[in-house]
Amino acid sequence: MRMKNKEKRVRIVKEWFTIAAGLCVFAFGVHLTIYANIGLAPWDCLGMGIARHTVLNYGLAMTIMSVVILGIDLLLRERIGFGTIIDALLTGNLVQMFNSLNPLPENRNVPLGIGIMLLGFVFMAFGMLIYMKAAQCCGPRDSLLVGLGKRLPKIPIGVVEIILWAAVLLLGWLLGGPVGIGTLLSTFGAGAVMQVVYHFVHFEPRAVRHRDVLEVAREIADKA
Repeated sequence: MRMKNKEKRVRIVKEWFTIAAGLCVFAFGVHLTIYANIGLAPWDCLGMGIARHTVLNYGLAMTIMSVVILGIDLLLRERIGFGTIIDALLTGNLVQMFNSLNPLPENRNVPLGIGIMLLGFVFMAFGMLIYMKAAQCCGPRDSLLVGLGKRLPKIPIGVVEIILWAAVLLLGWLLGGPVGIGTLLSTFGAGAVMQVVYHFVHFEPRAVRHRDVLEVAREIADKA
């Protein structure tokens, strides 16, 4: 029995590494959308818009926005898990790491930028798939997407994301966030790409049974 409990804890730690690996893939995708240099994605547009009207820089604006979204997730009765916490701590830093390590010159070719952004969407979709399969809850924004998706079961999850991103984009634009062709491509293209990828690999994120912090903590502490 003691060995069984030890194996359970090892499995949970492996899930944490899986979450981190998924976030790394996702962050690389986000980096590609930024490197494309054809306009900010909706959430980034909103973060920049908030920064323009406050004393916060972009990073702090995004962090505070994540906390607000967590509150919305709780109102939607979405559970918060270690995956949510790991996402909050790692994703922004991983994106910054990829931005800093990129040795390539700034992209100034719009058609190339479109191709780079589409490739970024593919990486983002696969990254989300990897860390959601660990079933320790999603990041704040992903939890919001899943929560809305559960309440709109007849609408494909990719379409739900398009609606969500369009609303975020509108608010970001009203706050003066940078908008370009890449912004529109992100709003209408990322959800479509995600839907295609998930259909191809037969993955339905709404079917994942996530375990929250308390459940995983009980698994770790289980001495039965």
